[in-house]
Amino acid sequence: MFVVPESVRDLAKLIARLGLGIVFFAHGWQKFFDLGIPKVTAGFRAMGIPLPGLSAWLAATVELVGGALLVLGLLTPIVGLLLAVDMLGAYLTVHIGHGLFVDKGGAELVIALGVGALLLAAVGAGRYSLDHLLSHRRTQEADGPVRRY
Repeated sequence: MFVVPESVRDLAKLIARLGLGIVFFAHGWQKFFDLGIPKVTAGFRAMGIPLPGLSAWLAATVELVGGALLVLGLLTPIVGLLLAVDMLGAYLTVHIGHGLFVDKGGAELVIALGVGALLLAAVGAGRYSLDHLLSHRRTQEADGPVRRY
């Protein structure tokens, strides 16, 4: 059985976080700054998304802030879960019934993004993250100062 070294797993988590984080951040940025929340709200209303104004704000915020936090590797389990729920909402309200492929309104992108975010929520951010840095510092503080004899 081939065992992937921990350093390689951590590098894979970093690459996944960066890729997913950038895509989510870009989608949130687009909703806030390129289209604007009023236009996103109108689009959500036209697609029949419940509470379109609130949904537009929530989706934009989760994607923008969540994407940035994924890039940093901060609060990764929580952020990954929130982004996965965001994509589940997109699937259930917009993409379901349109097949798989994006060119026909399909769900391939929301499935890939949602599953990727969910996987990061489950496996964590890895060693190259603020989650690891903060956890490592807390562990050192809890253990107290290192005494050398």
